[in-house]
Amino acid sequence: MAEYLPLHKPGQAITRTASAAITAGQLVTVSGSGTVAPSAAADVPWLGVAGFDAASGALVTVFCGGTQRLVAGTGGITAGQLVHAGATGTVVTHTNGTTDYLVVGVALTTATATNLVEVQMVR
Repeated sequence: MAEYLPLHKPGQAITRTASAAITAGQLVTVSGSGTVAPSAAADVPWLGVAGFDAASGALVTVFCGGTQRLVAGTGGITAGQLVHAGATGTVVTHTNGTTDYLVVGVALTTATATNLVEVQMVR
């Protein structure tokens, strides 16, 4: 009988090529075949969090689950709120019923805009 093993297990880090400049801790999205870029808006599926700064064309480690510290976008975030991708790799509050499949996770702490918020990612 043949066997199958996944490429990566849930929550493991993966490596992709940056298609734009990336800053450590930014939420990233798939930008092409094997490439990632900082999230730009709420209407894009997210992949994970960049492990370090990377120039366009460089390899970057992406953490795809767990509890992460992300930058809160405009408006700030309150502990217990759901969050989704925001501009420049941030997270912003999510309104239930609107593209719920794009939720990144739940905020574990409260943060004002441009400050770090702990997020338990849904993957």
